[in-house]
Amino acid sequence: MRDLLQATTYRSDDGHSTDTSDGNGDISMRDHEQTPQSDEPDFGILFDVDGVLARGSTPLSAAVQAARLLLDSQGNLKVPVAFVTNACNRSHDKAKQIQDWLKLEVTPDMVIHAPTPARMLKEYHHKHVLVIGQEHRKEIAEDLGFVNTCTIEDVQEAYPLLDMVDHENRNVVAKGIFQDDPNFPRIEAILLIGEPILWETHLQLLIDLLLTEGKPSNPPESLSKVKQLPVIACNMDLVFMHQACMPRFGHGAFLVCLEALYKKITGKEMEYTALIGKPCEITYRYAEHVINDVAKRIGITRKIQKLYFIGDNPNVDIVGANLYDRYLKEIWQHRDNGNTPVSSLPLSRSIPDESDLYEQTVRSMKSLLVGTGVYKHDTEKTATDDDRDVYHGHRDIANEPELTTPSKFVPDVQLGIRHIFEVENYCPVST
Repeated sequence: MRDLLQATTYRSDDGHSTDTSDGNGDISMRDHEQTPQSDEPDFGILFDVDGVLARGSTPLSAAVQAARLLLDSQGNLKVPVAFVTNACNRSHDKAKQIQDWLKLEVTPDMVIHAPTPARMLKEYHHKHVLVIGQEHRKEIAEDLGFVNTCTIEDVQEAYPLLDMVDHENRNVVAKGIFQDDPNFPRIEAILLIGEPILWETHLQLLIDLLLTEGKPSNPPESLSKVKQLPVIACNMDLVFMHQACMPRFGHGAFLVCLEALYKKITGKEMEYTALIGKPCEITYRYAEHVINDVAKRIGITRKIQKLYFIGDNPNVDIVGANLYDRYLKEIWQHRDNGNTPVSSLPLSRSIPDESDLYEQTVRSMKSLLVGTGVYKHDTEKTATDDDRDVYHGHRDIANEPELTTPSKFVPDVQLGIRHIFEVENYCPVST
């Protein structure tokens, strides 16, 4: 992370002044400095969860304090907010957890997990879809609209001779006669919502399905002629920050293994039908929809024209916000010129037309990077060039180091909220 930001001195929770300037010019969102004061905001705020609001299951004190800034004297939400995480949980579970942490009302639809925008991929909702993940994966997929799902355990049972990396299964098979289930329907698409537990088993069976167009009863006649199954991958995070002293492997690490094996065996790149979750644009488009819905529910009549994203991971949260800001500028340039919006996004990151979403009104997105999670401001200042130049992003997202630069660095989320209100000249009712 280079040339972070910027010229404001805050006072942190411990009473020490925190100067976030770096002397390299001001990009601290001054384009909004002259925003007229209003009781009704025309902006929304998106929060990452891990590293911004909490570490593991423990909320950060700055997040609890930040939540108070969002409420009026009666405890009602005054600014539309949503929570965007690349984790994969049931929305009602995560909403309750965040609500308990922050002491503000959070409904399940305000929580956007990595798979949530798959609601927009309606052409796959009625296909026979293999869902990869951990707990509640079928329930999560069904909540997204997928009505005909199966798990890796179903595939194992239908094709008992496939999983020979499991030595226990190998021994069981050696003692009897096992046959494939001819009635097990062909897999028509693969939905990867999160990293599984037994990576070796999943990698073996996923490759088998990809090489046989979803019916691994017979080997392919020619690898070059195999039509690859649609693959929808949610969450490309290589690592994430939990309670350990160092980041942990995320779903992106599993995808790297799958891609490498597929290319090693076939000589071809594995293709993604859709990449979902931060930093992909479809997630921020869906988040914009949610912000508009929340704004309507809390009585805001102004059009939401700006989004702010507060995150802790430069390569995920900040890159994603900057990618979406670039996408918005491209779309609005066409619209302002009276033309039909045209996007240059690659196919795997395209945003499907979705009549169920609120009208797109947001014109810009700004990003705030906090130092309470993956990113450590002091450590980054002393990092070597080699450390800075290592790219952790997904294969299908170009390495553009400038996109890791946020609109603003702030030590924590509370100071981030205060900065946004200052920029927007917004004065909520004091609590």
